[in-house]
Amino acid sequence: MKFNNLILTGTSHIAQQSIDEITKLIDRHQPAIITLELDRDRFHALFQEQKQGIQIRDIFKVGVKGFLFALLGGWASKKLGEQVGVMPGAEMKKAAEIARAKDIKIALVDQHIQKTLQRLSKSITWKEKGRFLIDLLKGLIFRKPEIQFDLTTVPSEKVIEQLIGHVKKRYPSLYRVLILERNVVMAKKLFKLQQDHPDDTILAFVGAGHVKGMGKLLEQMHNSH
Repeated sequence: MKFNNLILTGTSHIAQQSIDEITKLIDRHQPAIITLELDRDRFHALFQEQKQGIQIRDIFKVGVKGFLFALLGGWASKKLGEQVGVMPGAEMKKAAEIARAKDIKIALVDQHIQKTLQRLSKSITWKEKGRFLIDLLKGLIFRKPEIQFDLTTVPSEKVIEQLIGHVKKRYPSLYRVLILERNVVMAKKLFKLQQDHPDDTILAFVGAGHVKGMGKLLEQMHNSH
């Protein structure tokens, strides 16, 4: 998806396909700036030899429900990554490594994880939390998710819409905080980056589930200016 000097690309955080495509896209477009769906802390964590997961003390920063979601979500992501042999965030790390090697500027556009988890603690209901735990256990025990797709590839637009629709229906608070609110934050940062660097090619990598929503927001921003 292209908006003047900005190329918005969807990735899967545990797909080898995304890692391969990132290399090709950077070679093809030769961007001056690469943006990543990360905040500063998560960016630095990608390059730490010993990963620091969420700690008990973080409950006081992000709230009980946000803490539990981060704990369960991180564990589930790791398990899925182990299944396909790609650790979560590997494609973002690859983009950063290439940017460093080629002396390309890196911009981090995501909302800080602490703020996102704080918002989750305030918004998500215990009912949604229970559903999440049940769905997680079902997936691990029966390994037959309601929406099936190949974890080693970036999901198709149809599958992405199905997945987002499922989240929106079953976890409305999760959908609002993790998708809608972050779409706004990232789209605003990308639009400002375009205004500040109008002559530079900007290659933006975000999770595939954000592309359509961010695309609409960016289109509105461009049309209003």
